[in-house]
Amino acid sequence: MVRTSMLWLTGIGLGVAAMVPWVVLPLRALPDPPAPAEVAPSEVTEFVAKDVPYVPTPQPVVDAMLKLANVNSEDVLVDLGSGDGRIVISAVKNHGVKKAVGIEIDPALVAESRRNIEAAGIADRAEIIQQNLFDADLSKYTVITMYLLPSVNLRLRPKLLRLRPGTRIVSHAFDMGEWQPDKVQQVDGRTIYLWIVPEPSKLPPHLRKEVKE
Repeated sequence: MVRTSMLWLTGIGLGVAAMVPWVVLPLRALPDPPAPAEVAPSEVTEFVAKDVPYVPTPQPVVDAMLKLANVNSEDVLVDLGSGDGRIVISAVKNHGVKKAVGIEIDPALVAESRRNIEAAGIADRAEIIQQNLFDADLSKYTVITMYLLPSVNLRLRPKLLRLRPGTRIVSHAFDMGEWQPDKVQQVDGRTIYLWIVPEPSKLPPHLRKEVKE
């Protein structure tokens, strides 16, 4: 029954089209499909930043990182990819830094770390900023901590090399490729690295070129 009705209706439709040919549009009159949307470079960068999985740094490693960097009351520290805020909180509570800031892109982790800071009673000296770490201004910090990925470390390297000489950088687990660390330490089977940003003239030629680009 359904199939017969459909054939009957189709016959009427074809008859109408034959009598009124202008009802049937030529194929070339159909609008072109929309072009695929372009992806801005900033969106690509944000995707890369979000692609770094959150894996908390164990507290003994946090303590060792801050000790290796000789963090003290004169420092302003930033933790890149700050997660639940444990490095920021430890820097303030255990090392008395002037200010500790976390840069985190995940809104859920930003909310969690801000609650942790409030609970620790250090909101006057600790802050979490929701931001892409590649967009952060790092020039005002004396200590930078991070637990990222090797590819992200390498992308950050030119920016870090341009920082004020004497800035201390500590990385959990991953190095900076050809930029040799000043110190390497093992903590509970994990590796932490320390770099102290040198004067540009003291960099090897290939890294000096990277700073100028």
